[in-house]
Amino acid sequence: MAKHPVPKKKTSKSKRDMRRSHHALVAPNLIECPQCHSKKLQHHVCPSCGYYDGRQVLSV
Repeated sequence: MAKHPVPKKKTSKSKRDMRRSHHALVAPNLIECPQCHSKKLQHHVCPSCGYYDGRQVLSV
């Protein structure tokens, strides 16, 4: 049977928490659509009106 690597020492709470410091969730950055004034993600087509960069790219 193969032997697996096992930690020699217990990981401290400080080291564990430092590793998890980048795991927090971030709220999406919503902006107002210049056409219909609803909230949308930056650099995405507006799901309400279908406009992107001043022109209609989807028929909604």
